[in-house]
Amino acid sequence: MSTHWFSPPVPVRTERAGLTRNVNNVEAAGQELMKWTKRGPKWNQAVRVCIACISDEMEPEEARKTFLAAAKEEGMLFC
Repeated sequence: MSTHWFSPPVPVRTERAGLTRNVNNVEAAGQELMKWTKRGPKWNQAVRVCIACISDEMEPEEARKTFLAAAKEEGMLFC
């Protein structure tokens, strides 16, 4: 399976204080989403879009958009 890259990366908070992860592909976005404890509607949409991208049914840029929205909604976006 190939990695589905997107750009620019989305900076998200990690479980370790002061550390940020720059997510730049669909697979990493999916991994991050599974770690989050808050799971609102945008989180749900991001998970579905990541799965569709991995199945080559959607483009990675769509996953980036929905992942960014979910990170904002859940307070995980590092600004």
